[in-house]
Amino acid sequence: MTSVAQAQQRPTAPPAQPRPAGQPAPTIAARPDTARTGADSLRVGVKPKGDIETTVKYQAKDSIRFNVQEKRAVLYNKASVNYGTMDLKAGIITVDYSQNLLTAEGRADTTGKVRDKPVFKDGPETYQAGRIAYNFKSRKGKISEAITQQGEGYIHAEVVKKNELNEIYGLHGRYTTCNLEHPHFFINASKMKVVPRKQVVTGPFNLVIGDIPTPLGFLFGYFPTPGKSRASGLIIPTFGQALDRGFYLTNGGYYFVVNEHIGLRVTGSVYSGNADSFGGWAGNADMSYRKRYSYDGRVNFSYSRRPAGLILGSPDASASTNVRRNFKPRTFWLDWNHSPTPRPGGGRFSAHVQTGSPEFNQQNSLDVRNYLTPQFSSSVSYSKQLRNLPINYSLGLTQGINTITRAVNLTLPDVTVGVQRQNIYRLFGLPTRERWYEQFALQYDFIGQNQFTNTLPSRTLASGLPLLGGTSSAQTVPIQLSNLRPLLRNFQASMRHNFGISLGNYTLLRHFSLAPGVSYNESWYLQRLTYRYVSEAQAVRVDTTRGLYRVGTASASASLSTNLYGTYNFGKDKAIQAIRHRLAPSISFSGSPNYLANPNFYQQPYNPADPTNSVLPLSLRNSSGLPFTATQFSRFAGFGGTGPGGGPAGQLGFSLQNQVEMKVRNNKDTTGTQPTKKVSLIDGFDLSSSYNFIAQSFKLAPLSASLRTQVAQKLSVLVAGTFSFYQRDSSGTLIDKYLFNQANPRLARLDQASAQLSYQFDSNRRPGQSVNRPQRTAPVNDPVLGNPNQPDSYVDYLDFSIPWTLNASLGALYSDPGPRLARTGVTRNRSWPTVSMNVSGEIKLTDKMRLSYTSGYDFVSRKVTLTSINFFRDLHCWQITGSWIPTGQIQGFNVTIGAKSALLQDLKLNRNRTFLNR
Repeated sequence: MTSVAQAQQRPTAPPAQPRPAGQPAPTIAARPDTARTGADSLRVGVKPKGDIETTVKYQAKDSIRFNVQEKRAVLYNKASVNYGTMDLKAGIITVDYSQNLLTAEGRADTTGKVRDKPVFKDGPETYQAGRIAYNFKSRKGKISEAITQQGEGYIHAEVVKKNELNEIYGLHGRYTTCNLEHPHFFINASKMKVVPRKQVVTGPFNLVIGDIPTPLGFLFGYFPTPGKSRASGLIIPTFGQALDRGFYLTNGGYYFVVNEHIGLRVTGSVYSGNADSFGGWAGNADMSYRKRYSYDGRVNFSYSRRPAGLILGSPDASASTNVRRNFKPRTFWLDWNHSPTPRPGGGRFSAHVQTGSPEFNQQNSLDVRNYLTPQFSSSVSYSKQLRNLPINYSLGLTQGINTITRAVNLTLPDVTVGVQRQNIYRLFGLPTRERWYEQFALQYDFIGQNQFTNTLPSRTLASGLPLLGGTSSAQTVPIQLSNLRPLLRNFQASMRHNFGISLGNYTLLRHFSLAPGVSYNESWYLQRLTYRYVSEAQAVRVDTTRGLYRVGTASASASLSTNLYGTYNFGKDKAIQAIRHRLAPSISFSGSPNYLANPNFYQQPYNPADPTNSVLPLSLRNSSGLPFTATQFSRFAGFGGTGPGGGPAGQLGFSLQNQVEMKVRNNKDTTGTQPTKKVSLIDGFDLSSSYNFIAQSFKLAPLSASLRTQVAQKLSVLVAGTFSFYQRDSSGTLIDKYLFNQANPRLARLDQASAQLSYQFDSNRRPGQSVNRPQRTAPVNDPVLGNPNQPDSYVDYLDFSIPWTLNASLGALYSDPGPRLARTGVTRNRSWPTVSMNVSGEIKLTDKMRLSYTSGYDFVSRKVTLTSINFFRDLHCWQITGSWIPTGQIQGFNVTIGAKSALLQDLKLNRNRTFLNR
């Protein structure tokens, strides 16, 4: 018999009459008073009589039996009782109104298995138990075989007593982060106290793993359970040993919850060192912050202090990658990332900073990317679009640091103010009559920069002219107080004004688009160079003069372009129905005046005895001993800004873009809505070059060509090349003669070329296919030894249904090695300076085990590039993570097995061999 009963009862209600056997349970509810339709103002705030303060709701799937004399109700089969914030579900529930007591237990089925064990909820707390007794007046209870969750942890106890403050006292308790009824591991304690959403305190405890007790334990236990809110707490350090630091305690400290927006993690490390010196120490501060709908970010600062020394490898340095390396005693590193939430009309402040000592990552970081990265860049910027105005501005700071050359490049500040393109007629409110000149528009940009670098420029000129003093290569000056003067001299300030005038866009002969334009750029500098010939030294001296100097350049341009289409139809009944070729030719012209004749922009070295004579003595020779012909040198070489223009230019450029597509029948379409689909054969095949009519020599620029395509939507191909039209002499220097004028005429010569091929394999790429190729099944007669008549049955028996991915790329760079010089003994340059292949991917061996890898091969040096293998194994409440770098300077491995919960993150075992302790 199955029935449903629900009751809402107060103690003052008349007792229910016994239900005759065989009749379904009635629905019992408090009868509403039809005479009282509104609230009685005289009874507002009056509590009901009796111990029960609110309505008791109860129901059962089978039946409800009432005992009027004993004031007891028994609910059978999937019973539930709801009283205020308390909710109880169980197989059998007994409600004793005389003692205000609820008891609940499971229900045994015909096999003797207990089902529908009690589940008790009191506010946010939930308990699973074998038997529950709860007094809804005193709010105290006794729970047998209890299981409850506190934060990320679970409490198992033989007997639990709950008081009116919701505190729990457990006997023979177990604390774990495993959510199974029989956990894989737990902390076993005879007594424990639980303060919900605050802490778990135990007496003496020990750790049990796989039902095997371990001697790991302590006299008491304390486990914070903050629930959903964050909590401050200690961070347990890690013990280890390193070759250069000795024994150490690392990453121990404290986590501070500053407020609801900021969290701060402060950790430190101490190293024992050796008998000669103290190992040193390190500190780290990591702060995360977030404001909803505004911004979020993270700041990490690390400092390391240790005595200067060496890591000693084997006596034979070639036999070990752990060779001798010098260490800097004091290093630091700063990481800062700040990302704003985009909002219309508001400013945007963003930051990405990676800066510090160039040696820090090589001495302290185990991150492969940071260890191998030679260049770090940083930027901090604020930008804003003024509301209701076509003006935007930005303030920025950029920095670049090279960990190999120790070069630092800093731009502070970087100010940009831009005015969007404005139609001149609309800007001044002039009436329009749809004339061609009414399309004229003006655009303006202002860029101010102050650049600093600790790299002093080389004291050489491109022509080989000897200089007085200095070196032929750039020098990097260490950033320290003693070098302040040369560093300050290296500051370079510039301001640029860019004016662009658009003269409109016009259609000619219905199919051609003409777009003319004029631009003017002006740069302001606070210094410039002066070249002076010193006859005694037979060299040139370069001096820097201070002041305000203006450099203005102007140019005019026009472009004419169109699109041509060619289509070849095969027929609608063919698999390939049509092929279309799109051809986009473009011709452009640009012109600018001759700026080489301006002495404020360019200068020949002059003789101080005769400043008006700028022609050098004919006896002057360059660094190779050959006679030197004086040329013009820029007075702003190496400075920021656009710099002065070159000689006169009247340049005609052309470009040709090609795209090929085909229309094929869509065999996967069964509805008829998309019977065909487009497939790209060539994404782009582009050609471009230019011809300068006013240039003195080499008027025809090299031809640039590029090809982009995809094969089967998986193989991406990118090929680019540069072709030269001019001859060259035996030394490889270009001659102003075309190649078709030589003895063996040809049109062009390939100077440089590059190719990039990438392919992505994915076992689940095509839906509905579990394997990528047919498989041979194992012989049924003997799955171990196989069929003797077919000894090769297992050759291709591979399980390709396992999800996996593989990304492979091949890159190559070709450079013309120059003319053959076999008799001179000069070694030619490599034709292929770079040819390398990189592979990466992932294999999901099981639902809980994953393997990822990355590797490569350099065909030029014939060496394997950085190879890394990482694996992850999910053990339910535990996990194993590991990485292995088999070769290279940072070869080693790292394996960690630990609890997945962040609450027990220090419960782990780690084994590693890295470049620090190998």
